[in-house]
Amino acid sequence: MNRPFSGIIPPVITPLTDRDTLDHAGLERLVEHLLVGGVHGLFILGTTGEAPSLGYRLRRELIERTCKLTAGRVPVLVGITDTAFVESVGVARHAADCGAAAVVLSTPYYFPAGQTELLGYVQNLLPQLPLPLVLYNMPSLTKVWFELGTLATLADEERIVGIKDSSGDLTYFESLMSLRGARPDWSIMIGPEAMLPQAMKLGGDGGVTGGGNAYPRLFVECYKACVAGDAARIEATSRAINDLQKIYDIGKYASRYIKATKCACSLLGLCDDFMAEPFHKFHAPERERVRQILESLPLPENCR
Repeated sequence: MNRPFSGIIPPVITPLTDRDTLDHAGLERLVEHLLVGGVHGLFILGTTGEAPSLGYRLRRELIERTCKLTAGRVPVLVGITDTAFVESVGVARHAADCGAAAVVLSTPYYFPAGQTELLGYVQNLLPQLPLPLVLYNMPSLTKVWFELGTLATLADEERIVGIKDSSGDLTYFESLMSLRGARPDWSIMIGPEAMLPQAMKLGGDGGVTGGGNAYPRLFVECYKACVAGDAARIEATSRAINDLQKIYDIGKYASRYIKATKCACSLLGLCDDFMAEPFHKFHAPERERVRQILESLPLPENCR
């Protein structure tokens, strides 16, 4: 089955130089770094991209510039998750105008939606969207799951083309494979990057891996090894991916995942690591710890 999205599609960080100012040069370097690294798509305005903390003007600027820089070389997926229905529609329409390939929607946050409410929300939103839709399960932040029964009903909607699961629950991820009976064309991808080999073994189509911002070749090689069933390459790439996870242990707040990813990209000379408020980048001691971890990564030669 030729599914619309597969491989490694990093959730791209949003390079900033101020609270409402895009790091243009950094974004250009980052996009080229990802494309040269062999990624199969770009996902902007997701969790790693700090989307909920960005103003709507900046979101539109990011969409326009990313699509222009990518120039059709890989598909660009755009997050439209919001607390306001009309804002999701507005961002989706702008994404279509800029040449994006699809939009990505998680469950609305703040007021937790029941599954009946969630189902109606997605069904009402679909006719307003000019692009195919990928669902995004992120219960740790939105407090709501896309339950399997809800997804089974939504599988009847042709304009939904897949789901990204960031729950970290491999039992749930495995259960998503039952949807293939109704929608063999759905792309089913994993979020937590260290789980990429397990997810692929269960039948997944790839990963939306935050660490791919810094080391796209590493994750692309791991994906290729999984497709080929090359145990030695899977082991070598997984070892480096697992060691990379140590940067996410630095800091004590939930924002440390994005801080660490941005810090790593900054240390690699890709872009500024300014964070959207209320968050702040790592201070010098934490930054040094990230540097030490990156320098000690057991990267296979073709993943550097």
